[in-house]
Formats: sequence, C-alpha cells, structure tokens
Amino acid sequence: MRSVARMARLGAAVGAATVLVAGSATGAEAATGQILYFNSSGDFVINNPQDGVCIALQGPAQLVSNHTNKTVEVFFTAVCTNRVAVLAPGRAVSGQGGPRSVRVIP
Repeated sequence: MRSVARMARLGAAVGAATVLVAGSATGAEAATGQILYFNSSGDFVINNPQDGVCIALQGPAQLVSNHTNKTVEVFFTAVCTNRVAVLAPGRAVSGQGGPRSVRVIP
C-alpha cells in the first residue's frame, strides 16, 4: 500500500527535476509526457524527455514511472549503463537496486 501512496504523490508532483544530461541528442524528437521518480530527497518530474538522451536522476530512485508515449530504459548507473528495466508507457519499476538514469528509446 505504501507504493500506491507514493505513486499518488508522484502523480501530484508539480515542477520539473533539474537533470544532468550525458551525451548528445540523436535528433530533435522528444517523448510526450513525464517520467516520474522519487527517492529520499523527494519527488521529481522529467517533462517531455528527448529521445536517446541519457538523463541522470537526482540520486538513486526508489520508484521510476513512465508516463510518456514512448518506451523508457532505466539504468543502474548515472551514465546509462547496466540496464535495470525497459518500461512501456504506463509502466513502473521499484526496488531494483536504485536506478540512477533513464533514456527514452527513439
């Protein structure tokens, strides 16, 4: 039940996380929607992330949720290596060793 409460809180999160971007975009395409995540520092939102760009999260995430129109890869490291999960739109992952970065699959 705790994760349901966290998801509800994430859904209500307002604003965008300051993210570090590693690498360069392969194009001007962007997913429509948000990637939501939370950790001990709070709730974070990544709005309309660019395709193919590695986005470092603000510390290890306890939950990552894909609310975009594209598939998102979730990684254990901050530089998009050691993939933890692949999330179709509307899917989430938790308890996978603290993901530290995400990337939208073009």
